Amino acid sequence: MTAVAPEFALNHMCAPGLSVSEFFDLARALGVSGVEIRNDLAGNAIADGTPPAASARAAGERGLRILSINALQRFNDWNAAREEEARALIAYARDCGAEALVLVPTNDGSGRANGERQANLRIALKGLRPILEQAGILGLVEPLGFETCSLRLKSEAVEAIEALDMKGTFRVVHDTFHHCLAGEASLYPQHTGLVHISGVTEAAMGIAEMRDAHRVLVDEQDRLDNIGQIAALLEAGYCGPLSFEPFSETVHRLPDIGSALARSMAYITERSRRHAA
Repeated sequence: MTAVAPEFALNHMCAPGLSVSEFFDLARALGVSGVEIRNDLAGNAIADGTPPAASARAAGERGLRILSINALQRFNDWNAAREEEARALIAYARDCGAEALVLVPTNDGSGRANGERQANLRIALKGLRPILEQAGILGLVEPLGFETCSLRLKSEAVEAIEALDMKGTFRVVHDTFHHCLAGEASLYPQHTGLVHISGVTEAAMGIAEMRDAHRVLVDEQDRLDNIGQIAALLEAGYCGPLSFEPFSETVHRLPDIGSALARSMAYITERSRRHAA
């Protein structure tokens, strides 16, 4: 079997204290081709009022693709306020040259009933489709593995996208952390538009106890089987980027995040090749 070399990208959550330009400099220094901008970093990125044209210019000067704006929260609780928020984020994505908008479901225990959650998902997809298509932006549905989430499984997202014939407008995000928490076996590489990667290394913690704050860079102590997930996705035909998305403060406080990311990239690349050999 021929090994497929992973393609890496950076989510701004890798270094939320860096400005957009500094974050893009980090990406360029590491040789990655894609970045994700977030709208939930107080005093930074979109939240600080950075014009989309400024982000587009900064990315272009460094030869970077802006893969996504991350994210429209509670997208499957579709209402007038959500539509207004979606229109603003999609316009920002269009104007900064981003390729996609990440769509995050409600995660507060509401909307989880069988039948209700599937119906809410379809309502949201139907509402988002014309706005995304007019802007030429892809919608990336990201199921969350938490038990409180209203959309835990990629299978339900894929089923809805196919049933509504919206494969040209929507893809799913395969998040290695959430895939592990959800306990879902199927990967859906042909429906995957982006992969988020992070590891958890705390040995005594149960899977159901894991939270965003535990998400670190992937290394040999990882408990989520990132290497197995990544290898399986690549072998099944996924050829898009693997975007680092560590939420842990231990990562954010590292004095040299660039070196830490480079080590994780080297580890993932070497182990993925070994896995495919």
